[in-house]
Amino acid sequence: MAQPAFLSSLRSRLRSAPPPTPHHRLQPSRGYHVELGAREKALLEEDVALKRFKSYKNGVKQVSKIGNVLTLAVVLACSYEIAVVATSTK
Repeated sequence: MAQPAFLSSLRSRLRSAPPPTPHHRLQPSRGYHVELGAREKALLEEDVALKRFKSYKNGVKQVSKIGNVLTLAVVLACSYEIAVVATSTK
């Protein structure tokens, strides 16, 4: 009985030994620490021109609360309108 070509190639790949893996101690998992250069330090400094675009946590919380209240008000108004229409048609 003839075997399909892909089965024979699959079997040969399974029979062959996997490539040797390098020893994990020879390759460090993290790179070595390198001191930051002048450009990197300048990029990490706080920029005064961008300070006004910084979002503040309290402001974001307040806007989120206002959005939640408005969403709740819309849901309640829609529910009330549905209840009024349902009771008036009876």
